[in-house]
Amino acid sequence: MARAVVVSDMLRGFMEEGYPLYCGPRARRIIPNVQKLLEQELAKGSKIFYLCDQHDKDDPEFAMFPPHCIEGTVESEVIPELAKYPGKIIPKKTYSLFHGTTLEKELEKLKPEAVVVVGVCTHICVLHGVDEAIIRHYPVEVPVDCVASFDEKAHVWALDYIEKVLGAKMTRVTPVELPKPRFEIPDYILSGDTSDIYFVRTVEILKKEGINPVATMEVFASRAGILCGIEEVKTLLEKVLPEDNRQLWALAEGESFQRKDVVLRITAPYQSYGVYETVYLGMLAHCSGWATAARECVEAAQGIPIISFGARHVHPLIAGTMDYAAIVGGCIGCSSISGAKLAGIKPAGTMPHALIIIIGDTARATLIFDKYMPPDVPRIALVDTFKDEPEESVIVAQALKGKLQGVRLDTPGERGRVTADLVKETRARLDLAGFKEVKIFVSGGLDPDRIRYFLDDGAPVDFFGVGSYISSAKPIDFTADLHDVEGKPIAKRGRIPGITPNPKLRRVM
Repeated sequence: MARAVVVSDMLRGFMEEGYPLYCGPRARRIIPNVQKLLEQELAKGSKIFYLCDQHDKDDPEFAMFPPHCIEGTVESEVIPELAKYPGKIIPKKTYSLFHGTTLEKELEKLKPEAVVVVGVCTHICVLHGVDEAIIRHYPVEVPVDCVASFDEKAHVWALDYIEKVLGAKMTRVTPVELPKPRFEIPDYILSGDTSDIYFVRTVEILKKEGINPVATMEVFASRAGILCGIEEVKTLLEKVLPEDNRQLWALAEGESFQRKDVVLRITAPYQSYGVYETVYLGMLAHCSGWATAARECVEAAQGIPIISFGARHVHPLIAGTMDYAAIVGGCIGCSSISGAKLAGIKPAGTMPHALIIIIGDTARATLIFDKYMPPDVPRIALVDTFKDEPEESVIVAQALKGKLQGVRLDTPGERGRVTADLVKETRARLDLAGFKEVKIFVSGGLDPDRIRYFLDDGAPVDFFGVGSYISSAKPIDFTADLHDVEGKPIAKRGRIPGITPNPKLRRVM
């Protein structure tokens, strides 16, 4: 069965400035995500339906809203960015995607395995469309980074209602597949120096006794989370397991798991991997903890991009791995060069307070930065060093004469931290000065609750930078148990002998 993608009101009248019901720049931010979604879904054979306001000139709706998207006008056209993706245009005259439209017949004919709803506005047409599809017993998915509204508070409320009351599955556009990272396993790890001594002694004893059974080890989690570290584990085991006598089954990097789920299964001669139990458990524990914390922030941000800023909070030997895990968890970028290399992206970040303090003036420091940095480095100014943040933002924007792409608010606790009101004022001052295109980046002590605070208060944040909440995340404990030795099911007391079923596992070696 095919899937159906229902695109609600991605029309010029809602998505382009100058029309009476323009939803604003935050709504335009979902356009690239919707494009990516349509490309992915069309590649899978999904059918696209564009539900489009096409009102009569005397539509009763105009008693509440200004006249908009009148049939035959430019306003009622699908935006050019999406018009190139083939789909069926279905006119509608109300906030309902079903009432008075042909969508119901189209879905009855298609019999989709799922209905994916995207577009605007989250708390109006999207919400009612999801409700109506669920009433008709269709499984519904809502990619949170593909829906938007002119009212941020209503957007957040609607997403919560869609998930917790209507029961729709909340997803997000699948990120670009990470290239296989190039992990290097140092000699001191391969030699067993980072292993618990009793594993080293066990293998020594088995070698001297000539005992080397083919054994199956299963690894399971102590709590739910996002799996990360499996690629590094595969790199390790690729080096130590015999090519002609090994099986490795695992979940994929970035895949979710539940408590007690088996995430990794190794079958090989025990001596080949017995020393490394400490190593692969540690890799999974820390990386999955970081990735899970990152995912919590990403979900709280409801589609607002997050960059990992936590490298300064961990030992430099693991900073890159931590940032890579944050990317696996859903962050769009990271600050460390080593983490970006593992993730196959460019590191994110512009200038620290140190540059501004040494130069002595934020605008001058930003101009010097612009002078020497290559064009592909974003021009984002830190604006909380010397002056009031909204004032400094305008000064820097004027100094750069249209080249400034964003400002970062990182107000310290001694000055009350960044607040929703401060973000709103900064946005208003920039807009009044003619710099509507300048984005606002917020950092400093962020966690999921703090991110939700900004969203709940309607603060127009364009990016978040999260540091210690990710880098200081509690590791997820993983346990490794032998469940089969030479074909004989076996286990310690309290565990069930034999292979533990998990249909999500895939053979990777």
